[in-house]
Amino acid sequence: MKIISGSLKGRTIKGFDIDGTRPTMDRVKESLFGTIQGYIPDGTVLDLFSGSGNLGFEAISNNAKYCYFNDLNKKCTSLIDKYVKEFDISDKCKVLNMHYNKALNYFIEENIKFDVIFLDPPYKMEILNEIIDKIHENNLLNNKGIIVCEIDTLYLNIDYYEKIKEKKYGNKYIIIYKNK
Repeated sequence: MKIISGSLKGRTIKGFDIDGTRPTMDRVKESLFGTIQGYIPDGTVLDLFSGSGNLGFEAISNNAKYCYFNDLNKKCTSLIDKYVKEFDISDKCKVLNMHYNKALNYFIEENIKFDVIFLDPPYKMEILNEIIDKIHENNLLNNKGIIVCEIDTLYLNIDYYEKIKEKKYGNKYIIIYKNK
């Protein structure tokens, strides 16, 4: 995988072969970032199920002010830490190795709010409704911020955010919600 645009364009990211990861393919990432590019500059980003860090690194490359990477898999967070050092961006991000619920509680306790939240949990978990409810109930999404969801089936039932895009890419959907 490569970072496709911005200041880190062309840098290679490995980690697509780590058990349990499912990186967003470059073609899908290019389309996604074309859609959300206006939300990223100077924004605070959360990549809650970061895997290889592919989406978070792309956001930093496109002028995100700060990115929080989180993954429960220690292999993933170790790899992200390696790239943070290699890309010399430690001042622009923090890497957490926590269960997603513990990470959300951390952000609530620290009063950290986001402009862009990437949610790409393991498909079989079907937990996005629960996570988005918690984000909404605890006001973790800034005014006019967005949530980007990657799922394999359309099971989301969200009415307090505006759906601004839904597109199918092969066997997955990308759905983007915006804070009203």
